[in-house]
Amino acid sequence: MSNTGPTPPQTARLIAAIAGSLAFFVVAPGVIALWIPWRLTCWRLRPLPPTLVPLRLLGAAIALVGLLGLAACFARFAVQGLGTPAPVMPPERLVVTGLYRYVRNPVYVAILWMLIGQALLMGSPALAGYALAVWLGFHLWVLAYEEPTLREKFGADYAAYRAGVRRWWPRWRAWRASSA
Repeated sequence: MSNTGPTPPQTARLIAAIAGSLAFFVVAPGVIALWIPWRLTCWRLRPLPPTLVPLRLLGAAIALVGLLGLAACFARFAVQGLGTPAPVMPPERLVVTGLYRYVRNPVYVAILWMLIGQALLMGSPALAGYALAVWLGFHLWVLAYEEPTLREKFGADYAAYRAGVRRWWPRWRAWRASSA
């Protein structure tokens, strides 16, 4: 009888990836998408004209979708990529499934959705401005560090993925490696 499960080093890497992803989830997105918005708004709803009150419900839905997408991406990084979104423990494998089939940076897009959703929910122009600043920071980070690092580490696989999936604007249909 053969054992087809992960080898002990793979199991150890998986456990480390899950623990690292959970820790990084609390530290990075937790600070960017929860702690700083709380500091900006104290999560108090600003008065809105009655015609704009439905934006609160839309904002809550957008923020929730962002949170769920973020959790899904972090889980995929750990389980499939055997790493974390953190540069200190990058994935061993290029992750191009799940939400990554639609947009190259779903973690950042999910955080932005959380911020935009909270800005709508709270009626906070300051939080909307913060979301814009966060996007600019993400964009510069992606251009200066992430894309060059992924090109170097994953070569042709990343080039094919990059050619088929946009950086910020999601595709309508899921990308498949064979469709590049």
